[in-house]
Amino acid sequence: MSRLDSMLRRLTAQRDGLNWAARDIADLSGDVLDLGLGNGRTYDHLRECLPGRRIRVIDRVLQCHPSCIPPEEDFLQGEAEPMLNHLHEEGARFALAHYDFGSGIKENDVAEAAKLSPLIARLMVPGGLIVSGQPLVGLRRVEGPETIARDRYLFYRC
Repeated sequence: MSRLDSMLRRLTAQRDGLNWAARDIADLSGDVLDLGLGNGRTYDHLRECLPGRRIRVIDRVLQCHPSCIPPEEDFLQGEAEPMLNHLHEEGARFALAHYDFGSGIKENDVAEAAKLSPLIARLMVPGGLIVSGQPLVGLRRVEGPETIARDRYLFYRC
């Protein structure tokens, strides 16, 4: 499979998974957490499909498209671990989290996801969902939409 086809498959899975998760959490209270702003495409999509929810964002740098800049009070800039600890101390609670951190080096990305998994889990409301491009540990994996290949995108129920 070409890299272009692989990217299209990943983005389609991401969109379909987020849409499925947004419908699934409709009756839960709690905010949304976007881990990895990047250029802001996912953040923009979350704003569209969850218009009544506050969306908090963590990333090392703010380098997204100008139309996708989160409000200053919702963007936490820095390394994930201290930012997740800050949210915990603040008492933040999330019905949905999207995990999209990655350097492109699989071993490093898997190790970081494993390290951050318990910090994310403690922020989630009961029944909340985590949609992730990386495997998380210590969480209950669930099946996402049937349109997504089993290991293409991962879903966890808290």
